[in-house]
Amino acid sequence: MTAPKPPRKLYIKTYGCQMNVYDSGRIADLLAPHGYAASDTPDDADMVVLNTCHIREKAVEKVYSELGRLRPLQQDKAARGGRMMVAVAGCVAQAEGAELQRRAPMVDIVVGAQAYHRLPELIAKAAREGGHALDTEFPAIDKFDSLPATASAPGVSAFLTVQEGCDKFCTFCVVPYTRGAEYSRPVAKIADEARHLVSLGVREVTLLGQNVNAFHGEGPDGRPWGLGRLIRHLADIKDLARIRYTTSHPRDMDDDLIAAHADVPQLMPFLHLPVQSGSDAVLEAMNRQHTADDYRRIINKIRDARPDIVLSSDFIVGFPGETDRDFADTMGLVREIGFVQAYSFKYSPRPGTPAAAARKQVPEAVKAERLDELLALLRVQQEAFWRSCVGRTMDVLFERKGRYAGQLVGRSPFLQGVHADAPESLIGQIAPVRIEEARTNSLLGALVSPCHGEAA
Repeated sequence: MTAPKPPRKLYIKTYGCQMNVYDSGRIADLLAPHGYAASDTPDDADMVVLNTCHIREKAVEKVYSELGRLRPLQQDKAARGGRMMVAVAGCVAQAEGAELQRRAPMVDIVVGAQAYHRLPELIAKAAREGGHALDTEFPAIDKFDSLPATASAPGVSAFLTVQEGCDKFCTFCVVPYTRGAEYSRPVAKIADEARHLVSLGVREVTLLGQNVNAFHGEGPDGRPWGLGRLIRHLADIKDLARIRYTTSHPRDMDDDLIAAHADVPQLMPFLHLPVQSGSDAVLEAMNRQHTADDYRRIINKIRDARPDIVLSSDFIVGFPGETDRDFADTMGLVREIGFVQAYSFKYSPRPGTPAAAARKQVPEAVKAERLDELLALLRVQQEAFWRSCVGRTMDVLFERKGRYAGQLVGRSPFLQGVHADAPESLIGQIAPVRIEEARTNSLLGALVSPCHGEAA
């Protein structure tokens, strides 16, 4: 009897957003039936996938640097009679496909964010022809129909993509060009995937989308459903204890979604709602299609619905034309609203976007000074909130064993990491923890009583 072939080694490196994390997991699921098993290292890998992001500065350079590190490994495997295939996937592949092939001939496959479900046939084509394969099309079919169900438990928490693409065309952003137009998955398929994840032990799902609250998927009644209605539907799934969603746009924060924060106990009181700037002039130049006061009104309505909710946001400083007064408006908005977390960056031009060609680019030194000032204020706000948690009892969803014997690590309703001494049997369960200490990036607490299995 012929011994089965050992599995081929698959190494995936993921850059960027949570959606890329989700996509990388689906790529692994997609290739598993073709004999690929995940590896933690590219050493001696048969297949390497770089799942790339084009949002941040120098994204393309990071990909080429990684390819440079992979080249000797690829050459060494070839010298031993093997082959290491290299695929570049995701948004850099979508935006730079032909240039990637020209500058890095070692790359066998270039596949865009909306076409990775075709990876098996692209691998076969590259192997068969001994050359390169490129697919950066936006297919008309739902790529999710071509993906297998998640094969193994991703953990206690999991990402679930419900919406992709963007129709907003902010002048600084490449997403409409790399992910395409807004598309929402049908509710039934999302619910099926959520139930499958729960059957694997998932207790918390984070619904993902470039503009997740623009969700308008077809409901079981044949009509478009909004995100609020989808959340209510998913909340009926037995043993799904927590629901989160990201990333949202202020324009799409409708009354039904806001009401869901009051009505659905499984929906956690943490909201990431990017504002980008507190200046109306800058928001207009960004084509955000909302004002600073619009944002304030939305936040007031959300806090009326869920008084304990905490907020996270995105900020860009030094956008072309941003004046000292504009920046002062941003600082004023941050002081007024208060954020427990934020992602803040100096503006960096993205090739092909309108802002990249704008006049009145802000000098780097000014951008750096403004970013430092903003980060200092945000740090004060975050630290104040974390200190306010000391002495409180929070429901913690335990996810894994901690660094020390007898310790578990979980998440509070506010997405904070919490460390507590607890039995391993509580992994995947929710239990009350009294917070005793706030550290730099986590909370330390003590278990109050056995788990009660309900969401906070």
